[in-house]
Amino acid sequence: MTIPTQNDPAPPMRRVLFNRQTVIAFVAGAAVTIGAVVSAAAVGMAGWQHGSMMDGMHSAAEVDAHVDHMLMHFYVEIDASDAQKAQISPLVKQAVNDILPLHSHLQAARTQAMQALTQTTIDRSSLETARQAHLQLADQASKRMVQLVGDVGDILTPTQRESLAAHLEQMHAMPKS
Repeated sequence: MTIPTQNDPAPPMRRVLFNRQTVIAFVAGAAVTIGAVVSAAAVGMAGWQHGSMMDGMHSAAEVDAHVDHMLMHFYVEIDASDAQKAQISPLVKQAVNDILPLHSHLQAARTQAMQALTQTTIDRSSLETARQAHLQLADQASKRMVQLVGDVGDILTPTQRESLAAHLEQMHAMPKS
């Protein structure tokens, strides 16, 4: 690449904007953005259980044991009665069973997006299909979580709900800079 001198005309703006480095930077930026969005959704879907069971590599017994462990902490935080525990446990376990399979679908959408991105020619249709699938999965998980929160909230007393809200705020608070 030569530097234009006073006698040489400046390169056309189109050539400057669409040189190889610019295109590579744009594609790399798009890949990072897609990966970040997909990762954020996975974390969002799994965040309430710290993401440790979302890799699909655990048996049903391991998932159940993890849920029981998380519920023990939850029960201590809200000072749950035995009757409340008996009502809440099956609700949470059912929600986990409903949401966990969505992770494999999310992985498939991510794989589709990455394949579309790495082709010689960008397959915009495939990228859009993956985006729509991702949004649909996030919506399903969000609806199921809202249903769970409402169901559990109906079981808790107002004081317990306040205690839970305060604990969740503390858990998810952003550190102050």
